[in-house]
Amino acid sequence: MKKLGFGTMRLPLLSEDQKDVNIGEVCRMADKFLENGFTYFDTAYMYHGGESERVFKSAVATRHKREEYLLADKMPSFMMKSKEDNARIFSEQLERTGAGYFDYYLIHSLDEKNYAAATEYECFEFAEKQKARGLIKNLGFSFHDTADVLEKILSERKDVDFVQLQINYLDWEDERVQSRKCYETCVKHGKKVVVMEPVKGGMLANLPEKAEKILKALLPQMSVASWAIRFAAGLENVMTVLSGMSDMKQMEDNISYMKDFRPLSEEEKGALFKALAEIRNFVTVPCTGCRYCTDGCPKKIPIPDYFALYNEYERFNRKFYPTFGLNDLKENGGSPADCIACGNCERHCPQHIEIIKEMKKVASAFCK
Repeated sequence: MKKLGFGTMRLPLLSEDQKDVNIGEVCRMADKFLENGFTYFDTAYMYHGGESERVFKSAVATRHKREEYLLADKMPSFMMKSKEDNARIFSEQLERTGAGYFDYYLIHSLDEKNYAAATEYECFEFAEKQKARGLIKNLGFSFHDTADVLEKILSERKDVDFVQLQINYLDWEDERVQSRKCYETCVKHGKKVVVMEPVKGGMLANLPEKAEKILKALLPQMSVASWAIRFAAGLENVMTVLSGMSDMKQMEDNISYMKDFRPLSEEEKGALFKALAEIRNFVTVPCTGCRYCTDGCPKKIPIPDYFALYNEYERFNRKFYPTFGLNDLKENGGSPADCIACGNCERHCPQHIEIIKEMKKVASAFCK
């Protein structure tokens, strides 16, 4: 397997509606991906408002032979109300994707709370039964918590085949995300790793000027995003790195350096960590844009979009004021000032961001 996976959480859109996916563009991107020898696609039950799996069926499953691709899907324990939801959701996923079986299947977004839910609803036991039936080839889980919680899960779930972790050079030594510690925990337990958020929701594709200059001085022909993906893919225990490609340009860029993958050299690693020192001065809210926070928001606030604008606002020393983008957001959803501090968003945030606190800062900047 080549070390680049096609993540379907940020597909190209025809409008602001997350369900309004540009299927024609996805078909072209999927064809390009497969033509270049890449095979791994990753989807989930709730991506793009529940449309991601159906888009995969239209773009890949109905247009390519089953042996041409590998598919990963996920059981959302955090959305479940009973054990019976396992069978209902799994059946829906088989129908939505049209894949017939899953090459990789994950219990989705485990942290301490979600692992308790997955245990209560016997998600692992259900998945093991599907594995015995041949409907799942490899069983794992995606993870968003500290290394000690991961150690507990892997000690109790010795039969899992792999783990999906958030790994990028910004989070590698971050004590909140603990990318390195979690990776080393997987190595200790002999588990292969699939990487998510290697570019941290696009954040590492749009660097402060000083950081970008450091990287471009060494490899002027390479995109800034390539450094992030190559960093993650260069880890020995990593099986594949997911990239949420939103257009053909991103697809072609990723293919250009991942088709014949070369890990970062020692000189390149040195440049990357010099750039990292500059980046740390500018990242304000570490939001990856996963949008897990938005579904339960009673005020329909597009939280990740406001955080993205706020990070840009701070990155340019408050000289950049995104009036057009801001007005667009206010017309299509709630305002940061509408937040009622209910906490629904924080309960679903994989990055453990104090969203209520950060939204007050956003409101102060943009809702004067």
